[in-house]
Amino acid sequence: MAAKAAASFIFMLFFLSTACQAKLSSSFYDKSCPNAESAIRTAISAAIARERRMAASLIRLHFHDCFVQGCDASILLDETSSIQSEKTAGPNNNSVRGYEVIEKAKSEVEKICPGVVSCADILAVAARDASAYVGGPSWAVKLGRRDSTTASRDLANTDLPAFTASLDTLISGFQKKGLTARDMVALSGSHTLGQAQCFTFRDRIYSPRNIDAGFASTRKRRCPLTGGQANLAPLDLVTPNSFDNNYFKNLMRNKGLLHSDQVLFNGGSTDSIVTEYSRNPAKFSSDFASAMIKMGNIHPLTGSAGQIRRICSAVN
Repeated sequence: MAAKAAASFIFMLFFLSTACQAKLSSSFYDKSCPNAESAIRTAISAAIARERRMAASLIRLHFHDCFVQGCDASILLDETSSIQSEKTAGPNNNSVRGYEVIEKAKSEVEKICPGVVSCADILAVAARDASAYVGGPSWAVKLGRRDSTTASRDLANTDLPAFTASLDTLISGFQKKGLTARDMVALSGSHTLGQAQCFTFRDRIYSPRNIDAGFASTRKRRCPLTGGQANLAPLDLVTPNSFDNNYFKNLMRNKGLLHSDQVLFNGGSTDSIVTEYSRNPAKFSSDFASAMIKMGNIHPLTGSAGQIRRICSAVN
């Protein structure tokens, strides 16, 4: 009995030790690669300096990664005979951008700490640095994720929010990932930096329902009834290059470009959150940072799971 008790005690110690090791930590690379975040920041800053729009793209890239299999860099994997790339899923194809920026950041980190820092962690740090670069909040990124060896185009097609989604569908989809309606509204605020292709908002601007007439007329100039599918329009007309709360002010004026934006303020349960953020930019920034941290914790691979890829687009 004593031997069994001792064995059980040792097992519990091992289990607790493993559980602790598996937790993400903002100090994860302090000893193994202390200059990792600095190297990533330099690469991200250079990319956004070249193209301001890249800030929104990098935040979205992290989001689209975390919503499919968790925050595991599966979105970065190219198509192979054994991998169905998420890059070609409907919500990502010819839409999600920034892959080459992450690959550049990875190459810079590999120069100083080969085989140490995961692509999944680089995605998380890049999103934080992108936000900070354009005047948004910053936060301590918890690190220690590992990279997946698989991807799922099917999950990307089903789990990523659609631009036609209803409010109930959006809330349900975020809840399945452990995120609240407030988290969802806060994260949507990053759309203040983004752009959308004509085909994603054509139905909305040519419908007379719940849209400011002048706003719709302006958008029609770049989005005809036929053709111009990929023509871009900023989601925020007022300050498209700055991280601020104008997105929420626009929604209250029926100037949400996407259907999935305007449903956040359309007589539903999230109206009060939109109103709050429109009046209190500090609260929006704080909630956005908290929601990004929560999102970054969605089912990460840790410990010995997955791998540390040498390049982000392919398994080792």
